[in-house]
Amino acid sequence: MTQTKQRTRPDVLEEVVSWRREQLERSGYETEIADQIARSEADLHQAIKLLQQGCPAETAAQILL
Repeated sequence: MTQTKQRTRPDVLEEVVSWRREQLERSGYETEIADQIARSEADLHQAIKLLQQGCPAETAAQILL
């Protein structure tokens, strides 16, 4: 019988936050702002779209958070 490591809910949530932060950083957010947005319930696609439309990252964070 093979034992599998069961991932806990906090582990999975941290993986999601990490992935979201990476996507935000790739789109142009600095790490601190990306982390704040990644940990929030903000829409990731909207966050990226705001930067693509020329919105400064700090302003986008104020809108999203």
